[in-house]
Amino acid sequence: MSDPTTTQLPKDLAAENGMVNVQIDGHWIQVPRGTRMIEACKIAEKEIPHYCYHSKLSSPGNCRMCLVQMGMPPRPAPGAEPEYNDDGYQEIGWMPRPVISCANTVAENMGIRTSGELVEKCREGVMEFLLINHPLDCPICDQAGECSLQEFSVGYGKGQSRFKEDKIKKPKNVKIGPRIRLDDERCIMCSRCIRFMDEVADEPVLGFSERGTHTTVGIFPGKELDNNYGLNTVDLCPVGALTSNDFRFQMRTWFLKETDSIDTHCGTGANITIWTRGNKIFRITPRQNDEVNSCWMPDSHRLNYICPTDEDRLTACLIKADGVHEETCWESALEAASEALKQFDASEIAIIASGSQTNEELFMMLTLATELGSEHLSIVARDQASDNMLISSDGNANSTGAKLIFQNSAPSSQLANILEGVRNGSIKAVIAASENLLEAAGFSNEDLEALELLISINSQANATAQASDIVFPGAAPAEKRGSMVNITGRLQRLNAACIPPGDARSDWEIIRDLILSISGEVAQEAPQSIDALSKILASSIPEFEGKHLTAISDLGDIVAETGHSIPLLKREAERKANGEIVG
Repeated sequence: MSDPTTTQLPKDLAAENGMVNVQIDGHWIQVPRGTRMIEACKIAEKEIPHYCYHSKLSSPGNCRMCLVQMGMPPRPAPGAEPEYNDDGYQEIGWMPRPVISCANTVAENMGIRTSGELVEKCREGVMEFLLINHPLDCPICDQAGECSLQEFSVGYGKGQSRFKEDKIKKPKNVKIGPRIRLDDERCIMCSRCIRFMDEVADEPVLGFSERGTHTTVGIFPGKELDNNYGLNTVDLCPVGALTSNDFRFQMRTWFLKETDSIDTHCGTGANITIWTRGNKIFRITPRQNDEVNSCWMPDSHRLNYICPTDEDRLTACLIKADGVHEETCWESALEAASEALKQFDASEIAIIASGSQTNEELFMMLTLATELGSEHLSIVARDQASDNMLISSDGNANSTGAKLIFQNSAPSSQLANILEGVRNGSIKAVIAASENLLEAAGFSNEDLEALELLISINSQANATAQASDIVFPGAAPAEKRGSMVNITGRLQRLNAACIPPGDARSDWEIIRDLILSISGEVAQEAPQSIDALSKILASSIPEFEGKHLTAISDLGDIVAETGHSIPLLKREAERKANGEIVG
């Protein structure tokens, strides 16, 4: 551990600054007054094993695994003054019994021991009780590889059990909701799932029944765990009691690659981890960012990902001939698109970008509009009902980025004019990227059929691709790098976890090559990598100055003030201020 005296305040000034002096395993550090013992030990880089404790939930002290030994200075005799040692601290008198560190707070001149005979024997006893009825099915348990019970039993448990009786059998493989299974025999009664549904999801449908070793967790009669945030209980479960139907028995976690990225299903931009193997996505889990999504994400977003192995993926360029699409190479498709576009006046061409494209892709869409001389450039607005938690009223992931890049407070304002132009015949050619025009854009089949030229970039086969004269296969969000700005004005990185299937490419590459084909410029004059494009963007848009891809922090950076807030974070801040959670 690094020497805490190099950064702490003089001892006598700690109280004036809201700090207290605490000795942890013989080292004195300063922590804010009111800090839980377990958090103080974390600051001191001392691991405290725990199950029920979670910084975003209340602390019931269920599991007793976080026991430590506490000490305080002896109370001086009446009329006597406290005695201080040469370092200015009072000598600590150690209590002969342990205390739970998750629910107790630090005090001035407190001592904490995270090891020693008393602590170690108590933890061994707690672990022995937890394993009395726990099944020894680690080889077939979905939690293997990320199970706290496995880890702590090795690090803090006994080498053998003294229990000789039959284990109590509990319900197994119970469907408690459309997306979750419960193996109650593995449950260690930490109550994390119960507290999450009660305190965060605000739908208390889980609870304990029976007593002692017969206690089980279950769903309330007549209820179901169908809340859109229910899968967060699977993430919270420290053992294999709760498992996701989507991931259950699919893959061992130690075979999977983890990629940090962001969710693109709404303007919140929740931070996520994408778990992949062999260019296939196996699951998506939330990644902690206290300024965006805390530790949570909606079920609808984590399960609605596009995978390179999906059957409806577009993997080759398509050109329609006699009403039938035929595969072609990139060179032929780009040449056909550029030659076709040159047949129209600039006023007859419209470009429809997507509010879920990256900043770099939107910048290239703007560059394309400039190259063509078209003033018809718009994104598609996606207004929806907020769930008052993490799902934003903006269904686009990057509307804020579009505002900054297009220098337009309403980047979707041109869409109505484009649609009217298509219907009155003044707009004859449309280039659409990462959008199905028959959904949120308001186009009909008749509108698309009225166009003389429709060029689209799509990752999946949809109605717009079917109606297009030329189709370029695009990359899905999990297959490309870039940046986005969420509804609160936070610039965040999107990272590639997979390789696009077949000939699919990121939108920015497709648009760059189309611009080169139209202008006749040589490829060396265009950005050759997403990093190069990001630096051009950072030098072109004032809000992004100095914020190219490699300069963005892991948790994002505020680049714009939007006046928006995230409801779940506001409630979490209130609970933290009230002392209900650590936060």
